[in-house]
Amino acid sequence: MKKDVVPVEIRGILPANSGCAIFVGNDEKVFVIQVEHNMGAVIGMFLRDTPKERPLTHDLIASIFGGFNITAERVVITELKNSTYFARLILQQQNELGRKIVEIDARPSDCIALATALKKPIYVSSSLFEQVEDMSEVLERINENGGEAEA
Repeated sequence: MKKDVVPVEIRGILPANSGCAIFVGNDEKVFVIQVEHNMGAVIGMFLRDTPKERPLTHDLIASIFGGFNITAERVVITELKNSTYFARLILQQQNELGRKIVEIDARPSDCIALATALKKPIYVSSSLFEQVEDMSEVLERINENGGEAEA
């Protein structure tokens, strides 16, 4: 893996005014990606391996990948433009004709949900990681207060 990306993981999920705050980071830094409330719930279900009565959309996508012998290799949160994060889903297909790598533009919430469902790594571009504000202390305070943000 090149040094132009930084490995991260989900450090926390919290309800927010406009959806859910997904805290993503590593021991060096944590930052927040705002997602729709239902996406936060889905990501949380995948993190906890919650059994589901019926397949969710991301389960369906994973099944389609399997049917076409496609594996999700990783996701990369690439940049921040006008307060919107961008991400890439890196897929690999291998068959009798050879190996093909495909990068697909996707919402970070979908990428994070798929990576969590499929137990695949999440990365952030180094330039974005340097740019984002460190929210580690905020997450620590929230965890100390039992999941409640201080007023």
